[in-house]
Amino acid sequence: MSDDTKAGNGQAAAGARPSVLSLSIKEKAALYAAYMPYLKNGGIFVPTTRQYQLGDDVYLILTLLDDPTRIPVAGKVVWMSPAAGGNKTPGIGVHFPADESGQNARKRIEDALGAALKSARPTHTL
Repeated sequence: MSDDTKAGNGQAAAGARPSVLSLSIKEKAALYAAYMPYLKNGGIFVPTTRQYQLGDDVYLILTLLDDPTRIPVAGKVVWMSPAAGGNKTPGIGVHFPADESGQNARKRIEDALGAALKSARPTHTL
């Protein structure tokens, strides 16, 4: 589901380049499980075993369903699910920015999900 590459060690530092993550979601159910509509600008869960800190900048290249168009988004880590065993998938929650790229990502995801947004099914995040 996720193919991530990383510049640096995940620590936010002055002048450090943000991590680059690539996430391709092929199924609507997987998109529903990863989307975080309750964040102010929207966000998405990115499965990864890499270590991050809250507030780390990340650059996300997102591909949704059957659309080959890549959606670039520069976001921030706002949530972490560590690789601690159990049935939780390790990863991070990336909050979309308030700029045009974040608004575009949110709109594309919400358009793809449609009525599924009102579902009560559990997700990766809550």
